[in-house]
Amino acid sequence: MYGLKLRVRCVAVVISLPLGILCAWLLARCRFYGKAILDGIVHLPLVLPPVVIGYLLLTLMGRNGVIGKVLYEWFGLTFSFSWRGAVIAVAVVSFPLMVRSIRLVLESVDPKLEQAARTLGASPLKVFLTITLPLTVPGILTGTILAFARALGEFGATITFVSNIPGETQTIPLAMFSFIETPGAESEAARLCIIAITIALASLLVSEWMARMARNRLETQC
Repeated sequence: MYGLKLRVRCVAVVISLPLGILCAWLLARCRFYGKAILDGIVHLPLVLPPVVIGYLLLTLMGRNGVIGKVLYEWFGLTFSFSWRGAVIAVAVVSFPLMVRSIRLVLESVDPKLEQAARTLGASPLKVFLTITLPLTVPGILTGTILAFARALGEFGATITFVSNIPGETQTIPLAMFSFIETPGAESEAARLCIIAITIALASLLVSEWMARMARNRLETQC
């Protein structure tokens, strides 16, 4: 169960990171029609009930869903009631925290540094890779670990989309739910509660430490 928990969360964070950086850059640096709509969609999981997110995922990515049906018929891929669906569920729920952390740091980067690099002949891609991205490292680290910590406690979207299948989709929150409903299993539920609190607190502490180290390193280089 613990291996499944970590695998789901790690995969969700890894696949979310490139898209999170792209969305944060678009929202922080670009002006385009519909930007407010994109901003609202990205942050929608923060205000929607997780069960609603799970239902929407089931409608879209289920075997008979709009997207899921095509993926199943063409590639044989299924997401509902599988660990792959759990990855999608926790990635969607934790995505806004990642984007918000990266965006805040991007907005604090001095545009004059990028402009100076362009005047020296650097291409936009090179400017982003050599100047913007390194200066955004503290936000990336913070957003990644906060997303991991949020994914750690995801329950509603996961149980709605992939159910609570031991050995396949059951994570720590889902296992706690099962233990709470089982007479005499209070000690197991309490043990999982302590484990979840420990991992979440450690994630927050590591996030703060890594962000501070990255900031100190950048200040030293400057």
